[in-house]
Amino acid sequence: MSALRILHLSDTHVAGDGGRHYGVVDTAEHLQRALAHVQRLNIDLVVVSGDVSDDGSEESYRQIQDAVTGWAAGHGARAVFAMGNHDDRAGFRAVLGGGQPGADETVLGGDDPARPVASVAEHDGWRVVVLDSSVPGAGYGTLEPEQLQFLRDAIAAPSAHGTIVIVHHPPVRAQTDLLQALALDEYDARDFIEVVRASDVRVVLSGHYHHPIVEVVAGVPVVVAPGVTNVARAFEDPNEESALDAFGGTYIEIDGDHVRTVPFTEPLTPVEVVFHLDADVVAQVIRDAGRQS
Repeated sequence: MSALRILHLSDTHVAGDGGRHYGVVDTAEHLQRALAHVQRLNIDLVVVSGDVSDDGSEESYRQIQDAVTGWAAGHGARAVFAMGNHDDRAGFRAVLGGGQPGADETVLGGDDPARPVASVAEHDGWRVVVLDSSVPGAGYGTLEPEQLQFLRDAIAAPSAHGTIVIVHHPPVRAQTDLLQALALDEYDARDFIEVVRASDVRVVLSGHYHHPIVEVVAGVPVVVAPGVTNVARAFEDPNEESALDAFGGTYIEIDGDHVRTVPFTEPLTPVEVVFHLDADVVAQVIRDAGRQS
């Protein structure tokens, strides 16, 4: 079996006008730092698992496509992108298509702007499936029955080496109250796991939480990458929410029966807090933006 080496990035939050995230973070600089940090690695796939853009503009997608695909090409790799809750389906499609630019991708729903952005393509005997867990105008995620069927059909027959699935909202629980209120629908997560159970899916790549998690569910590793634009503080008061001015990512190597994940987070010096939301503010955000029961 051929080994597959993946650079997994997420939550780049690039703005087309160059604006700073939370008025603090130069997201383009963070992305360049993240790529430079792993410059010496051999990579086959570079994955950006959602919240590619912060403003949904075509210019933001062009900027990140140039940065990521250029870096990937220099390493003999292919770039793959997925929709996140900050992304815009029209802007994403206009620049990145179904998320696998340059590949012979099969896209769900064509270019219909009302439908999710999902695709499947082959890469040297590996199958790569991109799903769209975004809900336009909301922070939480969902996976409609048509996407689950798209995934089910895509993996019905095993590929030569296995399948990689990319979905922004992780099918595992969050660490803080705010992020859990903005998580993937628990029933959709359950149905997703049932689809990939006992299949040739080797790993699920997600983002959204901005801090690293590796959780094995039904025998499949779910890898949540830390944010490129900031790194969430996972072990503070779970009723509060804060993030550091840092960047991160994950190196993944799949070789035979082994799935090796090596996350990295690198703070800027001096370390600054990008934002801090106390319990009252978090409760208000949950009421305003979280999934309503």
